[in-house]
This record gives sequence, structure tokens and C-alpha cells, in this order.
Amino acid sequence: MDNNNTQRPPKTWLVESILVTIFCCLPFGIAGIVNASKIESRFYAGDIDGANRASADAKKWTTYGFWFGIVVGVLYFFAVFGAAALGAY
Repeated sequence: MDNNNTQRPPKTWLVESILVTIFCCLPFGIAGIVNASKIESRFYAGDIDGANRASADAKKWTTYGFWFGIVVGVLYFFAVFGAAALGAY
């Protein structure tokens, strides 16, 4: 029995990677997209381990990009509004 008929490909993280690229962090999001684009082709070529590694890498870069974007956004918020608050006194 063929292994590909009983298993599904791992999560691709493609949508999440695209959103991170647009809204959070371009370099990390692109790394996520590159890895996400490898998952299904590797899976259907029979490289299950490679597909799982690509999925893990896509998740890693997408998560890094998301949190980097959040941290930069928070720092920007405090820099802008903190400076405005200090300038008011």
C-alpha cells in the first residue's frame, strides 16, 4: 500500500507566512513562504521526512516573523506615544 494514500501532507503554513510577510516582518515571512512552498511537492514525491522538516521550518520562520513584528510594533508604540507624553510636560 502506498504511504501517500493513507497520510495527509503536513501543515503548509503558507497563508500564515504570507500574512507575516505583509504585516509583520518581510525577511522572516519570505523564509516561511520558501519553506512552505516545498512541503507538498516533497510529500507527494515520497519525501515524508523532508516535508515534515520543511513544515517545521516554515512554522519556525513564520512564528519568528510574527513575534518580531509584535515586538517592533510595541516598541514603536511606546517610542511614539512615550515621546509625546514626555514632550507634554
